[in-house]
Amino acid sequence: MRVAGSEAIVRILSAGPGATLQDGGRHGYLRFGVTAAGPMDQLAHTTANLAVGNPAGATAIEVSVGGLEVTAESGSLHIAVAGGEFSLSLDGRSLPPAVVLNLEAGAVLKIRAGGRGSWCYLAVAGRFVVPKVLGSHATHTRTGFGGVNGRALAAGDRLVIERSASPTPSLSAIAAPWLDRPLDAIRVVLGPQHDYFADDQIAAFLAGPWIVSAKVDRMAYYLDGPQLTHARGYNIVSDGIAMGAIQVPGDGRPIVLMADRQSTGGYPKIATIIGPDLGRLAQARPGAVFRFAAVSIDEAVAARRSEVALLARGIVVEPLTRTHLSSEFLLGLNLIDGVVGVEGSG
Repeated sequence: MRVAGSEAIVRILSAGPGATLQDGGRHGYLRFGVTAAGPMDQLAHTTANLAVGNPAGATAIEVSVGGLEVTAESGSLHIAVAGGEFSLSLDGRSLPPAVVLNLEAGAVLKIRAGGRGSWCYLAVAGRFVVPKVLGSHATHTRTGFGGVNGRALAAGDRLVIERSASPTPSLSAIAAPWLDRPLDAIRVVLGPQHDYFADDQIAAFLAGPWIVSAKVDRMAYYLDGPQLTHARGYNIVSDGIAMGAIQVPGDGRPIVLMADRQSTGGYPKIATIIGPDLGRLAQARPGAVFRFAAVSIDEAVAARRSEVALLARGIVVEPLTRTHLSSEFLLGLNLIDGVVGVEGSG
């Protein structure tokens, strides 16, 4: 593969399940049965892109708890990683979980599951040179759309990047306190079929508590908790499914539809998670416990506007200091360079 002077190559050394290319999503095709895909945690995806000067919806690598290991095969790359509290290392030196760095040719960046969180995003200043499908790079593996031949990333993949300038310091922490989102209560707007449930079942739905089950992926998160019953049956005429819609099938176990959801569904939807809380739930691991809280449409719109205004102020990056760095990172540095002897030593 010939690479121009303004381009570089990222080579995938290893990739766990769920590492894919995702942009802002493939929108406008749900009526044709084509799912948007896109990031599981839009806020983290946007943060990583903005940190390296990309548009908010630019293509980035979404990394699951299965991890990722990459190297710059040629050229140098300006990279940001943001999302859950993953464990990052550059050539064996530990880094904070939200960071901007220059990946020089031959250097190795490893991303592994850390203390919490299920997804993080690796954004590169510039543009991934891969074909678009219906105007998007978003990978939807079930249909084979987007990304690298419609599949998850794998060891040996080589991704060409059209680079852009990197005006920020080469190694900086991303100051993004909004990524620290305790699960707490997940806000929902009731409906559109909450009238299929009696008042006591709505109350049980809001009271919970709910547990994220072991059955989770990019399509749906299944929940364990109170068994809900239907007042009007559990079959409806199939209608459109938004990300965050909460279906309740016949067994009474709620299903939260996520980025790779189907385009339509025939189970009643008791509620829909508001946009700003979708990433909060997406980052939850199996076993996490939470409750739902009902809000009005006006409150949901206000929450989205607050999030947009927050990001519009820009992403602050701060050169790394020792307070940012782990003991593992510091032990990898030569902190006494230049000391050639000690007076009185033998």
